[in-house]
Amino acid sequence: MDLCLMIEGQDGVTWPQWLALAQACEASGVPALFRSDHQLNLSGRSDRGSLDAWTTLTALAAHTSTLRLGTLVSPVTFRHPSDVAKMVAAADHVSGGRVELGLGAGWHEREHAAYGFPFPPLKARMSMLAEQLEIVHGQWADGAFSFAGEHYVLEDLDAQPKPVQRPHPPLLMGGKAGPRGAALAARWADEYNTPFAPLADLLAMKHRVAAACEAAGREPIPFSLMTGVLAGRDRAELRDRARLLAEHNSEVRWLIPWARGVVGRQRRPGRGGSEPPRGDECHLDRAYRGRDDTRGRQAASHPLLPSRR
Repeated sequence: MDLCLMIEGQDGVTWPQWLALAQACEASGVPALFRSDHQLNLSGRSDRGSLDAWTTLTALAAHTSTLRLGTLVSPVTFRHPSDVAKMVAAADHVSGGRVELGLGAGWHEREHAAYGFPFPPLKARMSMLAEQLEIVHGQWADGAFSFAGEHYVLEDLDAQPKPVQRPHPPLLMGGKAGPRGAALAARWADEYNTPFAPLADLLAMKHRVAAACEAAGREPIPFSLMTGVLAGRDRAELRDRARLLAEHNSEVRWLIPWARGVVGRQRRPGRGGSEPPRGDECHLDRAYRGRDDTRGRQAASHPLLPSRR
């Protein structure tokens, strides 16, 4: 199992903070840093903005050497799939082959209205997701690629340069693993991610994705959970971090008296290693709200988290 870091960028994370987070991850042996892809603060805080996700990740790629970088997840409603594939390919070159693309149908209607992005019904967004998955794969593959769908049309595109990672950068799908989502993941995804799910729901979603993979004739893909984690070297430090988190977000003040727990992982080869991930492995992404808390990343990573080689 891998423990990685996921940051909600729309909580006003600045460039110096992003850089400090990435450097702390590398220094502490955290294998991957993911970020959300939102344009507005989800709580309506106008004082908390969001730097563009892929611009930020590409810049971080130039300042790191081992850390894997990606989105959890990029909505299909924000960008044309040709742009998505091109941006990820560029980030893959800057990083030397360390990026991962997360794609999902999108859900936050308010940011679409604010920025003027169309926000069609879920059925249409899932159709867009299906087409984007196929287009991104086709654009990254060798040779010319054409596509004619309901939402997108491409004609004889041979996008150059191709990504560094071959046959392509890892592609994660995010969602609740409904029937169509599970089927799309079984066809196109290298990993499936869901956020903040209770154990029973998590197991049911993992089963649906595994069943869809079996029906598609492939091995089950890794299933990952994005959830909140607080870490400290002892209980006092853990409670201090809970208070800091509550000061940043009043909705989680209930955490303070419950701040206790242990975090660990087993090293898993796979992305960045020589062995492919197995379908029974889990990948846990940490959602920290305390964007300045680089010591918290170090506490969570040492000595429990050895570096991925």
